[in-house]
Amino acid sequence: MTDNPAEVVSTLDGQLDHEVSLVVFGRGALCLGYSNPPQEYFTTQDVDGIIRMSQLESLVNDERFWDAVDQTNMLLEPKGLYITHLFQADQVFLRPDWENFIQPVMRPPTRYLKLFRPHTIDLILTKMMRGNDPQDMLDVEFLIRHDGITSAQMEPAFRDVCMPDIQELRDAFERALPVVRKLLASRV
Repeated sequence: MTDNPAEVVSTLDGQLDHEVSLVVFGRGALCLGYSNPPQEYFTTQDVDGIIRMSQLESLVNDERFWDAVDQTNMLLEPKGLYITHLFQADQVFLRPDWENFIQPVMRPPTRYLKLFRPHTIDLILTKMMRGNDPQDMLDVEFLIRHDGITSAQMEPAFRDVCMPDIQELRDAFERALPVVRKLLASRV
């Protein structure tokens, strides 16, 4: 069975020589961080990460980590796999206190790479960054069903979401909001 996110993470772990903590999101996080994800999540070709603001300086200056990322991408290039976007937390839709709720990701087993994923509420917010993109809305539907997320849980997150001050992203959020609310309402 294909498990591209696990292969990307395992390859990166094999290139590291010291402990690194990384928060994954996107379909890679849905594949690695949830039980019984849809089969198509296993075929995603990349793993995206969020750099916590509390670790920004140390990770930006960690040349061995960036060398390991480059080496991983070079090794996986023939398969079309890669570690792609490593966003600073302030570049992603998240709740202000999102770091307090990150969840450990235990699959695949790793030696140096300590993986986490955002809480499901925060992952739903990240999926709103491209507006009402059909694939992202299917992912939101999975997250809502998987963890039984309710409107009562999401409304404070919608109100308090931290997002980059970029009009395109604000517009994307506004396009996604009624779709996500409808998905939450249909869950009842």
